[in-house]
Amino acid sequence: MSKQYSDLSAEGAFYRKKLLLSMIIPGIFVFFMWLVKIIEILFELDLSGFGIFPMTVKGLPGILFSPFIHADFNHLFNNSLPLFFLSVALFYFYSEVALKVFIWTFFFTGILVWIAGRSAWHIGASGIVYGLASFLFFSGIIRRYFRLIALSLLIVFLYGSMVWGLFPGVYKNVSWESHMLGFFSGVVLAILYRNEGPQRPVYEWMEEEEEEAEDGGKREEEARGEDEVEKGRLGD
Repeated sequence: MSKQYSDLSAEGAFYRKKLLLSMIIPGIFVFFMWLVKIIEILFELDLSGFGIFPMTVKGLPGILFSPFIHADFNHLFNNSLPLFFLSVALFYFYSEVALKVFIWTFFFTGILVWIAGRSAWHIGASGIVYGLASFLFFSGIIRRYFRLIALSLLIVFLYGSMVWGLFPGVYKNVSWESHMLGFFSGVVLAILYRNEGPQRPVYEWMEEEEEEAEDGGKREEEARGEDEVEKGRLGD
């Protein structure tokens, strides 16, 4: 009984530690988002000029800086919560590829917005939010792993209404291009990294069924071969 309790305690400690580690990078990222806005307010600055302005040299730095710049605290708050939650889910469930996915979502979305966005300043982290939500949803479906599919369904339940942000004209003064291109980035990354990270477990009974199916196929082929030989003999 004591051994079983100690095993459960050790397992619980492991998952708590994993959860805390999964919060580090998302927490740092969100901290800098808030720090930038506080600096803007304290020093009466307007940093929107560091956003993305498509197809211009002056808009290139925005690929790096725009996710940290927000129009107001409401805009910042609306991006902070989903970004933190989705990033923690990414680092917790996809720890092997999480950093690569996060970085690629960051840059891939920004580059696409710079190429295909409207002639306006695009700021905010919503493109990354859509990219992470898209990756988590489609990755779970592609891998066909029930735990990750459950996460996909949770994403739909919590953020399903985000789909309206993909269409132009639904929300005023919103970069729907960032949403759509972030979403696209997530789909692409889910496909590219489908063979890396957590995979659907293969149980012994599944392996036995596969082996039996292979053996059965071999026996059928051998039987066909013998029949063909017999037919050939009869024809002679």
